[in-house]
Amino acid sequence: MVGMEILGKILGSASKVKIIRLFLLNPTKGFINKDVIKRTRANALLVNKELKILTSIDFIKRHPNGEYFYNTSFKYASEVEDLLINSDSLDKNVIQETFKKIGKVKLIIISGIFIKNKDSRVDLLIVGDKMSRARIEEGIRKLEAEIGTELVYAIFDTKEFNYRLSMFDKLVRDIIDFPHEVVFQTKELSTQTLKKP
Repeated sequence: MVGMEILGKILGSASKVKIIRLFLLNPTKGFINKDVIKRTRANALLVNKELKILTSIDFIKRHPNGEYFYNTSFKYASEVEDLLINSDSLDKNVIQETFKKIGKVKLIIISGIFIKNKDSRVDLLIVGDKMSRARIEEGIRKLEAEIGTELVYAIFDTKEFNYRLSMFDKLVRDIIDFPHEVVFQTKELSTQTLKKP
């Protein structure tokens, strides 16, 4: 597994990794400096410096309106994508730690961007009780900054999740019946409960 820390050391800084991933995962979107700072949660001076470097090597192009766009014809595009997109760049422990203190978490499932499955409807599912919405949102923003793209996520309390599961709710079944990874699970929501009927 190639961790963010290792990639940061290879490429110079974790902030550079976040910036590059932001452009790679949003190839048709334009970003001004403020957007990049907000989305990556990186230091403003560092972002400005990295944007200049990435522009100078033709990785990104700056439009007259001040927006930066990924240069899809960048000479080493496929190599950079292999390194930063197609590798496992986020440890499951990081995800678990991010949501450890949001409340009584019973289940965390990852899919989509985390397992390189573009067909997934949801990237992240969290089930639990007495969970802080503000802490969940903060955790989501933190992960989005690490990954470089917005996450599609679903949050349920245990009662609602179990009800949806018993009613064969399409969203829940689409998450559970298709490729996914369980990051955290209590005995209450055992693997048996989540199996196909």
